[in-house]
Amino acid sequence: MFRRLSTQIYLTILITLLVVVFVAGSLWRFSGGERRFQHAVEVAGELLANGLPAADAPVADQREAAIDLARRLRLDLALYSADGTRIADFGKKLPSPYGAKRHHHRDADDDDKGGFIRGGPGGPAWSVPLPDGRIIVARPPHTRPVPRPVRFIVWLAAVAVLVGLCAWPVVRGLTRRLERLQEGVERLGGGDLAARVDVRGRDEIAKLAESFNTSAARIEQLVKANKLLLANASHELRTPLARIRMGIELMESDPSKRRRDDLESDINELDDMIEEILLVSRLDQADQPNERSETDVLALAAEEASRYPDLDVSGEPVTIMGDQKLLRRLVRNLIDNAIKHGAQPISVYVARLNEAGRDGAVLTVSDNGPGISADLAEQVFEPFHRGPSRGKVGGSGLGLALVRSIAERHGGSARFEAGSEGRLNKVVVKLAAGA
Repeated sequence: MFRRLSTQIYLTILITLLVVVFVAGSLWRFSGGERRFQHAVEVAGELLANGLPAADAPVADQREAAIDLARRLRLDLALYSADGTRIADFGKKLPSPYGAKRHHHRDADDDDKGGFIRGGPGGPAWSVPLPDGRIIVARPPHTRPVPRPVRFIVWLAAVAVLVGLCAWPVVRGLTRRLERLQEGVERLGGGDLAARVDVRGRDEIAKLAESFNTSAARIEQLVKANKLLLANASHELRTPLARIRMGIELMESDPSKRRRDDLESDINELDDMIEEILLVSRLDQADQPNERSETDVLALAAEEASRYPDLDVSGEPVTIMGDQKLLRRLVRNLIDNAIKHGAQPISVYVARLNEAGRDGAVLTVSDNGPGISADLAEQVFEPFHRGPSRGKVGGSGLGLALVRSIAERHGGSARFEAGSEGRLNKVVVKLAAGA
């Protein structure tokens, strides 16, 4: 959950707000808070009381002393008796401390009228209780308090700035990765098939970058394979076409049955080559077999082997899930390859795949030929690669390439292994049961 982009943004904002609250609370606490404020109010009351007559002095004397104190301190000032009677008034009208809203909290047993009070045409003022019960309300003159909406806007602006400062590294990191991803997409769209982007983090953007790299690699592989297939196909198709053209010309002077058979053989070879080229192209574009069904590999191999004389098929019945048409093509190509490039006897053997964590079938086709050299063991599985034909028909060079491609589509593999005499004349194909 914490790797999601939405969660990171939400947590950034939430943590920033918590930091604001924590910092504000810490400043209030470590600066003395309410106790220091109350102590300051008490000290101010003591000092102001020293500049005034006693509470039982004549009202006129108290009024004169209060006005004189206001003049000397340059304050708007009002003096209230202990019973709430206004004794003196100097300057602009001040809010009354009785019933006013004060901007500090008191303990439950604290009934003083001290604190910051609101009200009056001149704005808020300070209420300072004196030790004898009287109250002085004072305010610096000619001041215009900041309106509450303005204070609220300033507070929101400060919070917004703090949130912006805390969120900027996260947001900028995300946008920078998106910009790199955009550059990679533009490069790929411009024809640079090798374009890749750096994968950083584990969130949605990182997964998107991984998907982009995987897709770009797949596109590059498909384009290169199609270019190679097109180049090789155009070259390979010229040979049977040339023979067909020559055969048609010779038919005019020698319309014998042998000539017609040769022409029909060339046409069949051309048809088979086109079919294999189309199949290779289709397999390059499909990640899984198109039609999957239960297939008995031993029965399928025996059915295909019946088309050829002197083939030995043995083993045990093994059923896998796969594309029966592709599996039939795989068996047929293996047998054709052994006949064209090997020697009798040719045997087909089916066994059960017993590997750790894997079930399936193992199909082995071996012949008695000299085999291939070790340096060609992998090259013969590449499209249009032809090994030494030793006087026999060379083929299109797609047979074993299709075998490996079909095996991989069924979760398996194909490779040459050494036979009983150490020669590489045995092809072993592994197929997964649940492909």
